Amino acid sequence: MRRIFLVLCTAAALTGCSVLDRGASCTEADMDSGVAVVWRPADFGDQDAATIRLCVDGTCKEMASGSPGDPIAQVSVRLPKDVGATTVPVRLRVTSKKDGRIVVEDSRRARLTEQHPNGASCAPTAWTAAFRADPEKGLTSPKGMSLQGK
Repeated sequence: MRRIFLVLCTAAALTGCSVLDRGASCTEADMDSGVAVVWRPADFGDQDAATIRLCVDGTCKEMASGSPGDPIAQVSVRLPKDVGATTVPVRLRVTSKKDGRIVVEDSRRARLTEQHPNGASCAPTAWTAAFRADPEKGLTSPKGMSLQGK
């Protein structure tokens, strides 16, 4: 019996497992707090036909709409790591590069949700929200967004 116990302890030590410590080990994935907007570039026309501008709590970031051959594009605004469980104002403006016309303008309040990319008991903790930029509906939920064209 003693020999079996020693074999099990040796195996546990060699594999990094511990009979006494049943806690999960943490991975080292990093994640930033922030708000993201995703879209289908084809929804906004030809190559870089529009400028997508996302503003969150006074900080803005913008980029070209992208290639219609790409299934999805994204822009995000980083927030302080310690922003916490709060709501933040989010504004979206999509402008045509051809004539400067505003294609989409919308705003919402985003409730940030807690994320733990390495597990609930592991760092970091990030606070995030995500939307879809829809050419007809403005800011919508990204859930159910198919990566296929219309």
